[in-house]
Amino acid sequence: MNKAVKWSCVVAMVLASSAARAETWPSRLIKAVIPFGAGSAADVVPRLVFDRLAIELGQPIVIENRVGAGGTIGTAAVAKSDPDGYTILAHSSALTAAPSLFPNLGYDTARDLASVLMLGSSANVMITPVTRPWKTVQEFITEAKAKPGSISFGSVGIGSAVHISSEKFKLAAGIEATHVPYRGGSEVITDILGGRIDFYFCPLATALPLIREGRVRALVVSTPKRAADLPDVPTPEEVGLKGADSAIWFGVFVPAKTPREIVDKLHAAGTKVLTEPAMQESLKKLGVETSAITPEEMDALVVRETEATGELIKAAGIKQ
Repeated sequence: MNKAVKWSCVVAMVLASSAARAETWPSRLIKAVIPFGAGSAADVVPRLVFDRLAIELGQPIVIENRVGAGGTIGTAAVAKSDPDGYTILAHSSALTAAPSLFPNLGYDTARDLASVLMLGSSANVMITPVTRPWKTVQEFITEAKAKPGSISFGSVGIGSAVHISSEKFKLAAGIEATHVPYRGGSEVITDILGGRIDFYFCPLATALPLIREGRVRALVVSTPKRAADLPDVPTPEEVGLKGADSAIWFGVFVPAKTPREIVDKLHAAGTKVLTEPAMQESLKKLGVETSAITPEEMDALVVRETEATGELIKAAGIKQ
């Protein structure tokens, strides 16, 4: 048997093995890596969906919060894992910031990860302590310009979605503000409530109870249209801040070499779960809107946003 024939046999065996695995998937526990802390929006939304998805797939989904380095540690672990469909990644739009912030990632987002399912998107809302004098975003900007360098803002880490929202706002408003990164959203909220920082672009789901209880003041949402749960809070464009729009999205990814049959199965099961009325209602309570896009469309979205976020990071001078 010559080398060409041997190689053809090897390829055929590999393809047959891959097809067999895809046909029986899932036959055991699935591990979902979330590279952010428990209780964050990037954790709460996937957990909600995975609880129901596990039932749909007939196999448990065990979540591992593998935090650190702006979400890149957990992401790298999935990118380098076996592409068998038993290790998946739940990430947010922060995925698109990492390539510009970490020159030695150890993985390539476009080359090493494949999009599977868009869970939904949500607004961030700019909240401030109720003890501050400003009542509107215009008053806030006036104060910030009158006292350059006196304003501080929090985020859940450099390059996080809430950090990107803040930087877009700063550039559009033409103000200076000191970034204070925290390990988790609960810590940022504690310091907002305590008046130790001036603003935080908080995920809508986290901010809503605080706003309704009058514990924080909402000045502007980050999206092009007003949030249904905050009809009186303006959008950036409504207050003259062009280019400040941003939304946080949540999605599911797998290693790039995962068999397409498995990607399609996971996408179909996830889409079915997301379109259930009960799930729609649960996500709505978190301020999350679902959007039916294909894995290919999601891949293209990641590429576009990676380029756009990279340009923002450069313009804002953000460094890790």
